[in-house]
Amino acid sequence: MALSAGSPALKIACLLMLLSLSILVSLLTGSVPITMNELREVLSLEGDYRLMTIVLDIRLPRSLLALMVGAGVAVAGASIQGLFRNPLADPALIGVSAGAALFAALFVVVGGSHGLALIGMTGSAFAGGLAATYVVLLVGQRGGGVSTMLLAGIAINAIALAGVGLLSYLSSDLQLRSISVWALGSLNGANWPAVLIASAIPLAIGLLYRESVNLNVVTLGEEEAAYLGVSHQRLRVRIILLSALTVGIAVALTGVIAFLGLVVPHLVRMTLGSNHKTLLPGSALMGGLLLLLADTLARSLFAPAELPVGILTALVGGPFFVFLILKEQRDRVTL
Repeated sequence: MALSAGSPALKIACLLMLLSLSILVSLLTGSVPITMNELREVLSLEGDYRLMTIVLDIRLPRSLLALMVGAGVAVAGASIQGLFRNPLADPALIGVSAGAALFAALFVVVGGSHGLALIGMTGSAFAGGLAATYVVLLVGQRGGGVSTMLLAGIAINAIALAGVGLLSYLSSDLQLRSISVWALGSLNGANWPAVLIASAIPLAIGLLYRESVNLNVVTLGEEEAAYLGVSHQRLRVRIILLSALTVGIAVALTGVIAFLGLVVPHLVRMTLGSNHKTLLPGSALMGGLLLLLADTLARSLFAPAELPVGILTALVGGPFFVFLILKEQRDRVTL
């Protein structure tokens, strides 16, 4: 069957090609440049031992982690926006990022002498993200509405960030630097164990994709969805838990990477439309692509020094967020 120039399948194929190219660029680029011939030798396990270590033990797991984290956060963002029917919604609204930041800071400051030392910083951040999401979900379920859940998310974010501020104030200079670096987001700690943990993200993405038809129905409204056999309350629990799992793993492994879950779904929606059956896969590909490119740029701009990737995503995402707000206001005036 022939594909038209504007078909979603063709656009997704183009994203796949760009993603493949970005992986190649990521493996070749860094403080130690690698040629195509050297990369070919390394991948055939016949290259120089030093280059094999750089590519196979540092750059390859880092690239794979960037792909999975970017894809997971972007798909979670698209799912949350569809669930709340709000294009300005973000996974941070369910409290997972702030909760993870609080428990990560708690581990840095007091974890060495308390129970958090048993699960490490990654486990602490993941537990904090899920705990915050559970509180938001519990309050939202009792309140009975989406607006109550959003307000609960804002409150949990404020409390958690206040806790991070207090722990930062009480921390030593070395602890403060650890908290700051983690809060800015970085893939510097990528390794194969981290990739293994992150392999749960594609599974969660697959489960979120199974809800794509239900998300399309919910965009019609809660009453219309109920007439069509979709329980908004049950769907809300499933989407939020899967999004929390996805973003919780991502944040625990890489720290807070700002605006990725907000910006990517909008970029994909502009090119592929609002149908979640194409929006979610497109968001996964675009999220992985953008985070991989941002990370490649972050470790190349000031090589051998490295810029936290969250700074780059914030520099791009902040102005884009302002653009979205102005666009929303203009659309309302037009209507």
